[in-house]
Amino acid sequence: MTAILDTSFLFALADQSDRNHEQVLAIARNINEPLLLPSVVLPEVCYLISSRLGHLAMRQFLTNLATSDAQLESISTTDLGRVNQILEQYADSQLDFVDAVIVTIAERAGITRVLTLDRRDFSLVRPKHCGYFEILP
Repeated sequence: MTAILDTSFLFALADQSDRNHEQVLAIARNINEPLLLPSVVLPEVCYLISSRLGHLAMRQFLTNLATSDAQLESISTTDLGRVNQILEQYADSQLDFVDAVIVTIAERAGITRVLTLDRRDFSLVRPKHCGYFEILP
């Protein structure tokens, strides 16, 4: 089974002072399944790391990512149609673009496990391919 990565998980992994750091670090060290990183997550997490932890921390994150087994996944123009459907469906909760992309890629790839700290949004969404997402941690 493959898991899909979200910004909040990656930021907590990079920020040793984050209250969730040890928890996400344990998951990252022990996960034995392929990891999929939506390309839209990368600029978001790099911005957060650079602005909050510094440019060096962002470069270290990228170095670690480049040597990891995580697979970078792009979105297509076809995916954008589904992203917009999700954004319209959950407009009242103001689901953001990156989360809608993660849902879309997960649906396309048949992924049910999301590595995120954003339980609210990913618990709210009902993906097409399964009843709910398994959210870790």
